[in-house]
Amino acid sequence: MRVTDQQLKTFVIDSGMVSRKDVEAAEKLAREKGTPLSDSLVTLGVLAEDDLRRMSAHILGIPFVSLAGMKIDFSVLSLIPEPIARAHNVVAYKKTADSLEVAMLYTNDLEALNFIKKKVGLKILPRLTDTASLKNVLLQYQKSLKEEFGSIIKTASANLTDTPDLDAQGLKKLADDLPVVKIVDTLLRHAVTQGASDVHIEPLEDKLLVRYRIDGILHDAMELPKNVVPGVTARIKILAGLKLDEKRLPQDGRFKMEADTERVSFRVSTLPTYFGEKTVMRLLREGAGGFTLEGLGFHGTGLEKVHAAIKQTTGMLLVTGPTGSGKTTTLYTVLDIVNTPSVNISTIEDPIEYQMPRVNQTQVRADIGFTFANGLRSLVRQDPDIIMVGEIRDGETASLAVNAALTGHLVLSTLHTNSASASIPRLVDLHAEGFLLVSTLRVIVGQRLVRKLASDREQYFLSDDEIKELTKVVDIERVLAVLREEKGIQKDATLKEIPFFKPKEGGETADGYAGRISINEVLSITHAIRELIVKNAPAEEIEQQAKREGMITMIEDGIFKAATGVTTIEEVLRVIAE
Repeated sequence: MRVTDQQLKTFVIDSGMVSRKDVEAAEKLAREKGTPLSDSLVTLGVLAEDDLRRMSAHILGIPFVSLAGMKIDFSVLSLIPEPIARAHNVVAYKKTADSLEVAMLYTNDLEALNFIKKKVGLKILPRLTDTASLKNVLLQYQKSLKEEFGSIIKTASANLTDTPDLDAQGLKKLADDLPVVKIVDTLLRHAVTQGASDVHIEPLEDKLLVRYRIDGILHDAMELPKNVVPGVTARIKILAGLKLDEKRLPQDGRFKMEADTERVSFRVSTLPTYFGEKTVMRLLREGAGGFTLEGLGFHGTGLEKVHAAIKQTTGMLLVTGPTGSGKTTTLYTVLDIVNTPSVNISTIEDPIEYQMPRVNQTQVRADIGFTFANGLRSLVRQDPDIIMVGEIRDGETASLAVNAALTGHLVLSTLHTNSASASIPRLVDLHAEGFLLVSTLRVIVGQRLVRKLASDREQYFLSDDEIKELTKVVDIERVLAVLREEKGIQKDATLKEIPFFKPKEGGETADGYAGRISINEVLSITHAIRELIVKNAPAEEIEQQAKREGMITMIEDGIFKAATGVTTIEEVLRVIAE
């Protein structure tokens, strides 16, 4: 369901809302930028986005609804999970026996409609709405969730009494008490619903603080009375198979649960602190594949280099970055691309984050001596075409991975370094021979994750002082060159003429962001780079050569994404500085 440029042009001229002169100017801009007429009308300021939606509804024959001020029953609202609602700008607001009415900003999001139809098993009736209506409904998620979960936890906490030091049997009995079970189950389900990647449960002097990491940022979720600490900790330990009476040493474990039709694996870590044991859980959503490299943030020549590397039958592709930078997700996306019936794929991981069909995935078990190195030795005897090593942590694993790439395998792995170019000296530090690296390395990807702006972002233009500050940290001309090539901006356009975006105060999300995307750099191992590797050149020299050959650095890619409205300059500088 899409309004064509001709349909829109006829309607706006006939309605008299836009002059023919303004329509012609918008058409010219649309041709220059290769964008739809609707985008140009909004960019020029002759038509508001909400007016455009009302027109689209009229042209397509779809009802337009205003939900501003409407209170929606939470049982109906929650039929669409909050992350889906925010990502696709679609909410459920009315349900009958056989149908569900959904309000959305864009009528062409068939992916979201198909997902909702499969989930609820009802006939979906799409309606168009405005941004104010959507914002009103999205805020109800937070309010309703806090009311629902807060009420459950408050009631359960009131039913608990202070408990002195208990032995293992006493802790087990406490962990099985219904109030404790309800509190922990509610916390975990709330975390899943909120799209959290980590849950922090921190005992303080007079309370228990629960925090969720959402889109890479920690947020206070709720505070619980101090008397729930022993029960909550014991309950999580039982779920994760940890020792109940061991409170002096850190412990690690994991468990799984189903929430909102998705299966989630929790990696659990406990740590003794002054006021009690702190528990941190990493949420890993199983079957969360289906990504594309484009969707992760790759574009242009960097995307082409990655595709060229994975078409090879031998060699090594590395993804680098700090913890939590999305390295494993990128590797799984590459695996999904190369996962065809004609190849045998084996992995050695710690942990197995996503389960993939037709891929032989193996879990590291360091406690019984099954390490990355030992696992990799076994994998090469399994007749693999493609090997994925979760992480190169030591010299032995690095050496085995390089040798596997030399002997007819495509090897994919990750490495903890700050940039793509820094990976080469790091491998040399791990005693990988330079003359072997030049024969095996194909592409090195460096990446970070930045928060994406919500759809109700605000446009602005950089001041002279802001441009001056930005030129101190990034080569503006290189960014403009990419914008000209990929986004079709005018050849003589300056940074001052390019719109940037920022979060909208009081917008549809608390901080103006929704979701994350990678900023990346893709270092291709060319002849000149190989010569530098053999000479044991430092990372800075390798990066300069790669830039001369056209590599866009992470910060340059970040500014490019800021200029295209995906994120903000402040967010890019924040993650680069980390």
